[in-house]
Amino acid sequence: MLRRLVLTAAASAAALSAVPALPALPAVAQAGAARAESASLSLMPPPARDEDSGDRLTVTVQHAEGDDGTYELRCHPDGGSHPDVGKACTTLDRRTTWGKDPFAPVAPGTMCTMMFGGPATAHVTGTWAGRPVDARFDRADGCQIARWDALVPLLPGSARSRGTARSW
Repeated sequence: MLRRLVLTAAASAAALSAVPALPALPAVAQAGAARAESASLSLMPPPARDEDSGDRLTVTVQHAEGDDGTYELRCHPDGGSHPDVGKACTTLDRRTTWGKDPFAPVAPGTMCTMMFGGPATAHVTGTWAGRPVDARFDRADGCQIARWDALVPLLPGSARSRGTARSW
């Protein structure tokens, strides 16, 4: 067994010594390689800052029965000017699943009931789960109402859904 190991090692060394040595790189090529390395380092993104971490959304609501305004929402860690940061982040976390966009529009061709849920509109922008968000919401038909209600309390609940108490 030992003899076989020694013979294998000797054969490997002989094979490696038969490979011709690569010529040394000329000084110009070495300098170019150094420049390429330093250039690639300068193209790297800056280190992450604490204020850049987590998910950040800006929610602008109009015509929503007194809940109008622009609110900031930060999750992971939670914060911002949103009226109910904790519940909004929890709702978004629950609706975020692999392969599904919690902000996706209603699919074209979807059959929707012709009911009007009020004049409220919302625009959500920012970053969620590492992806850019630019979504618009309204309550123009049954599908849009369901889409809106699925994101309450990120978006304010309707007067009917919250009764006399505010949802956020």
